[in-house]
Amino acid sequence: MAAQAGVSVVDDRGVEIRLNAPASRVIALYGAFNEILADLGREDILAARTAADELPPSIVSKPSIGTHLRPNAELILGLGPDLVLQLGGRGEAMEPVRFLEERGLTVAVFNLENFEQLFSVMERLGVLTGSAERARERAASMRGELDRLAAAHPGPRPRVFFEARYPNLLAAGQGSMVTEIISRAGGDNCVEAPDKLVRLGEEELLRLSPDIYLVQRGPMNPAPVPVADRPLFRTLACLGAGQVFTVDQGLFSRPGPRSLEAVRRLSTIITNWKSEVRP
Repeated sequence: MAAQAGVSVVDDRGVEIRLNAPASRVIALYGAFNEILADLGREDILAARTAADELPPSIVSKPSIGTHLRPNAELILGLGPDLVLQLGGRGEAMEPVRFLEERGLTVAVFNLENFEQLFSVMERLGVLTGSAERARERAASMRGELDRLAAAHPGPRPRVFFEARYPNLLAAGQGSMVTEIISRAGGDNCVEAPDKLVRLGEEELLRLSPDIYLVQRGPMNPAPVPVADRPLFRTLACLGAGQVFTVDQGLFSRPGPRSLEAVRRLSTIITNWKSEVRP
């Protein structure tokens, strides 16, 4: 059998990630990378998971190596991965990266804040895992569907508010994947602050007066009080119009292949908004 050729890409730090052969034991410190590799048909090479990871289902039986920002680096070393993946964007996330690199492991750091970054990460992981053609096909297919969904939404664009947490209200800002999902589905995020997450007073929310209100349910917002039961929220026009919806945090707030499904679902909500509120 011919020896496999080496592979290399440049990660989002500008660091060249070079492997002598496509990766065969991968540990991702952020769960979205597991979903991307599963989408590329390579979940078989996942060697571990973080404590919160449940997708793909096969990963639940893998060893847990702690959390995204505080992984058990010694356990990772013991598992002997040929590639470790980390999400960029937070200084804390670089501490385990430096520790592992100093001990000889190869670590790639990627950003995931919008669809184009997602497609770039998919294609680079395809190179690193010997599934480059599959990655190109999946990225092209997802781009095509996003274009079709966008073309289906001419005309007025609703102003959408995305609740990340309540109480102590947190909203998705312009720097989040949520904003990208909203835009691709035919709406506009009414929160204009550039951050991923934005603290807001309830009075500011009333001033924004969104057309559609999305409440995420998940670890960050495990049991949100129904919007209709919040005294100050009762005057929101979107509540009276029936335009308040609960959505899954993992689907909307974790960038990955499932982000396309989030666009599909919100696209349906916006289509119904146009027919019911803006005939």
